[in-house]
Amino acid sequence: MRTFLTDYVTEQRSALESIPLDEVEKLVGHFKNALQEDRQIFVFGNGGSAANASHMITDLGKGASDKTYRRFRCLSLNDNTNWVTAIGNDYCYDDIFIRQLQNYARPGDLVMVMSVSGNSSNLVRAIEWCRENNIFTVALLGKNKGKLAEIADQAIIVDSGHYGRVEDCHMHICHMVCYVFMEMENLHHL
Repeated sequence: MRTFLTDYVTEQRSALESIPLDEVEKLVGHFKNALQEDRQIFVFGNGGSAANASHMITDLGKGASDKTYRRFRCLSLNDNTNWVTAIGNDYCYDDIFIRQLQNYARPGDLVMVMSVSGNSSNLVRAIEWCRENNIFTVALLGKNKGKLAEIADQAIIVDSGHYGRVEDCHMHICHMVCYVFMEMENLHHL
């Protein structure tokens, strides 16, 4: 048991060290621009990534917004269970995000998805729609990258294929973005 746990922590450290901080810095810039331009921010994913998206939106919408000159307009598209299940039931599961974006998203908004595989069809469809509608897209991914790495405007890759480790690193990235706004002084100079 101890060997497993030690190895797990060692591999987690390696995954954390693979986070490309220059790309995270660019991501912070996109969030800063969305705040300045009063754009809507949408974050979503499936499974553990859905939980990460909900967590990030809570931190951004409450914690970060409490420290900035304007509140973030942000939404996790996986949090409306009634709408998600209605779309999945009446149309198809692949449409659960794209159909919400069709109601909410406007050109110039920001969409961020999280996926370890990078191939979730409901995320791919949503990002393709965003590309057609002038919405900036970011994908947090694992080392296999998948289709999302090819079509997102920005892809941030964690060098691991392990779902738990990648999801943990994605949450680290989400926390870094949110805590920049919560803890850095002179935000206007970012």
